[in-house]
Amino acid sequence: MEEIAMGLARRRVLTASLAAPALLFAQMRGARSQEAAWPARPIRFVVPFSPAGTTDIAARLAAEMVGRRLGQQVVVENRPGASGNIAAEMVARAAPDGYTMLVNAISTAAINYTLFGERMPVKPEELAAVALLIRVPNVVFVPATSPIKDLAGLIAAAKARPDALNYGSAGSGGSGHLAFELFKLRAGVRIVHVGYRGAGPMLVEAVAGRLDAACDNMPSCIGHIRDGRLRPLAVTSAERAHALPDVPTFAEAGVKDAEATGWFGIQAPSRTPRAVIERMGHELDVVTRDPAYRARLNELGGNPPNLKPDGGTTPEAYEAFIATEIRRWGEVIRSTGITAD
Repeated sequence: MEEIAMGLARRRVLTASLAAPALLFAQMRGARSQEAAWPARPIRFVVPFSPAGTTDIAARLAAEMVGRRLGQQVVVENRPGASGNIAAEMVARAAPDGYTMLVNAISTAAINYTLFGERMPVKPEELAAVALLIRVPNVVFVPATSPIKDLAGLIAAAKARPDALNYGSAGSGGSGHLAFELFKLRAGVRIVHVGYRGAGPMLVEAVAGRLDAACDNMPSCIGHIRDGRLRPLAVTSAERAHALPDVPTFAEAGVKDAEATGWFGIQAPSRTPRAVIERMGHELDVVTRDPAYRARLNELGGNPPNLKPDGGTTPEAYEAFIATEIRRWGEVIRSTGITAD
């Protein structure tokens, strides 16, 4: 009986050892099949800010066009809060299956890592780069009813009453916030920052005249500027913006070394299958080179990614770009002493 029992045990071990590779192969084949079938259901683009801001505008434009190419709906979901960190953490912790992606801004993808330091809930390596969508200049503006007519007038008013004026931004850590803080540093003025949970609510306050000044990405504010509800004082890019050719740069208005442009793109949870990231990256690259997409960017005052010679983007190029921007803005934040509000 003992010999029979031992024989049965040996057969069970042998059967298990033979079945293990077959099971592993089946699991691998199933994973490859799932990747090949992607996308089999709607994809979610999570926006870290409220509707009507540049991040939201870029997300909806890209979602519509890439959804048509993929044959699946791409749903835009706004999750504002904590300067974009709530959405960033949510996506970093999401299932890495290619169905939840983050529409990042310069703040969530680069600035916040230094600005929030140990309080930052996500590490750079927890999010994988997919594609850069758009680059945009910022605009410093005042309400149309303001007595301030130009950047020199804003500087004079601020110097006459230190800490009496305020300015709004779409949130702490955004390019509008840092651009204005750099301007304050270079111009030697003290103006109080008021951060909002996105450009939408901030623009409502600016148009109503409840802010003395503000700084935001051009796509979100250009409609109000063209309609005469806001008065632009300067753009933060090195050259004048093609959408606002009559508005001077900081340098032309007498404030040197204060350039700060924004950008927006797509990231996914870091463990997302590489094949899925490459596929989405390719489709978004095609979208960013589409004449209709670029025409819309032009209307909004934005520029294409320009990470490739033809102006497009790749996951690898975007990853390298983000790493460079993290270092660059880290140096700016440390040297200027800018802090999260």
